[in-house]
Amino acid sequence: MTYLSMGIRCKIGILLYRGCQVLATLCVCLGTVQAVTTESTCQADWPAWQSFKSGFINEGGRVVDGSTPRKQTVSEGQAYALFFALVANDRKTFDKILQWTENNLANGDLTSHLPAWLWGRRDDGNWGVLDSNPASDADLWIVYALGEAGRLWGERRFVALSSLLANRILREETADLPGLGSTLLPAPRGFQTGKKTWRLNPSYLPMQLMDWLSNRSPDSAWQRISESSQRILLESAPQGFSPDWTVYEDSKGFQIDRTGKEKGAGGYNAIRVYLWAGMLAPDAPARPQLLTAFAPMASFIARHGYPPESINITTGEANGPGPSGFSAALLPFLAAREDSATLQGQQDRLTARPLRPGAYYEQALSLFAHGWMEGRYQFTKNGSLLPSWQKSCNSASSRLPSH
Repeated sequence: MTYLSMGIRCKIGILLYRGCQVLATLCVCLGTVQAVTTESTCQADWPAWQSFKSGFINEGGRVVDGSTPRKQTVSEGQAYALFFALVANDRKTFDKILQWTENNLANGDLTSHLPAWLWGRRDDGNWGVLDSNPASDADLWIVYALGEAGRLWGERRFVALSSLLANRILREETADLPGLGSTLLPAPRGFQTGKKTWRLNPSYLPMQLMDWLSNRSPDSAWQRISESSQRILLESAPQGFSPDWTVYEDSKGFQIDRTGKEKGAGGYNAIRVYLWAGMLAPDAPARPQLLTAFAPMASFIARHGYPPESINITTGEANGPGPSGFSAALLPFLAAREDSATLQGQQDRLTARPLRPGAYYEQALSLFAHGWMEGRYQFTKNGSLLPSWQKSCNSASSRLPSH
């Protein structure tokens, strides 16, 4: 993964830093980048993030899902927390989360290991890795958070680590599927279910991250993965409802995943497909097709007043109302579609039925959605992150005396 010329120019006090130089396979902006001026000026005031930290992140930097019997941590939770810390300009918490992730999920070395996806209390009462198989969605978000943190905070170590992890994803978590091409698998092991069949997860494929990797890597594999990702999103949802899991079969295309516990329905995982689509930049290449393709979900919500807990992706038959976190996740999607009446209905539902305080996943969905709705961050056409604090910090630095 290579950072192309970004024309970054930062002025903080007497510091003027500009220019890029190749580091390994990276083009990294160099210079001694001083800390952003004052925390009160440049750290985002984000009460929901502070609440998430106090409720789910321990002193060591571990995101704890206390609702589970094993008090587990998943790599996805660590990845999301890294992203939220970056959006909040909370470098201290970012560093703690990253250190815990590396020490406990990656054998102490993220340069040589993808993080294990599940950690918690074992049957013997000790704590440690419960499942060492990585999860590619978490790995992508870690790559993204590190790369953008490196760019925004001027920390080339993060950019280098992001590049190494991205290359490892290509080596360990992708495959060339007949008729589909280079494709991101959910994990290195266990998802080729037959000689010519693979099990895939559409919610693991945020097009923002695919655009970002495609625009920053000299390896054309990321562009091919981006293309296959868009096909997975569209072709696995023929009636406009994304499945939690789909099966791709050579010469037959996308099939219902009838062996998994979801039986081809869309719910817990798939809710993120609409969230990611809604947060795409207005000029992002995939946005028009995705917003149109998933219009039936918006229609369902308009008719029923809630998103489904799960839905049959071929018949549209739903299994009751989803939790409030699902309503939160749909806000950017409804806003992007300019469906103001349905959007207001979901905002009212959240007011009447607040998120459960201890529900880690719902709270994470809400942080993504409300952070975007409140303008705390945006994505550009090429997937770059635009946090709201960047403008205030740049404005603050421009008011400092120059020498």
